[in-house]
Amino acid sequence: MKKITLSMLLLLGAFSLTQAQITMPAASPAGKVYTKFGLTDVEISYFRPKMKGRKIFGEGSDYLVPYGKLWRTGANSGTILTIDKDLTVGGQPLPAGEYMILTIPGADEWTVIFYKDKSIGGNMAAYKQENDQLRVSVKPGKLTEPVEVLTFNIADISADNTKAAIELAWEQTSVKVPIETNFDDEIMAQIEKYTKVDPRNYVAAANYYFQTGRDLDQAIKWMDMYLAENPNAFWNIHLKAQMLAKKGDKASVKEAIKTAELSLEKAKAADSDFGYIKRNEDLIAELKTKL
Repeated sequence: MKKITLSMLLLLGAFSLTQAQITMPAASPAGKVYTKFGLTDVEISYFRPKMKGRKIFGEGSDYLVPYGKLWRTGANSGTILTIDKDLTVGGQPLPAGEYMILTIPGADEWTVIFYKDKSIGGNMAAYKQENDQLRVSVKPGKLTEPVEVLTFNIADISADNTKAAIELAWEQTSVKVPIETNFDDEIMAQIEKYTKVDPRNYVAAANYYFQTGRDLDQAIKWMDMYLAENPNAFWNIHLKAQMLAKKGDKASVKEAIKTAELSLEKAKAADSDFGYIKRNEDLIAELKTKL
């Protein structure tokens, strides 16, 4: 039988301690926000300090984040923005990549810096302006209700997914940096490539042309090619009716009514119409007023 030595007992004790540590909430917990903006993955990873009754933004040393001083914009190792495609930020190009978000707060203006050297972490003494990828100036806003914990968000996404804002909110301050994306060239290249290999892509291509005000005749042609293989897809027959209606001339409006009537007939025959009976009835009624 082996002897249990003092060193073995100490080792076992140390092992048991590592397995039984008490976990406490972090003073500045980690946070992350992600969104698909257009075709771009946008992610912000950061640490979230709390107000805890402190004065946050203001003039002088009484404030946690004094005006005019470079701030790591968060706790611990700062805040990282990751984008997988190029964006326009504050009207200027920002290439795909990872950046620290640094800021210089002010009463009337904030400087927001997208910094290339992530290795400095929270050490602002190591900051070198030569490593700035981009600087933008924005005006801060005033919140009606205080935000206790520093919060980042991807806000104000436009209906067409081309515009948004990176928002920082803390205490009663909101800072929004406008961002823009242009995915049109990428989608057009996909349309050129993928409609050749899978006919199901005709609908997506036609709908993109319809939504972006492109050649409606081409969009309708693609819809016809799809519907030739899928004649009972009443929801897409309805989409074709909308395309015909958008052309606006009387012949197209008459054809749109006939197409909507066909969609209505097939929707009524389906197990579930997904609301397309009413959509077609409403569209038909609207179009009849234009004749």
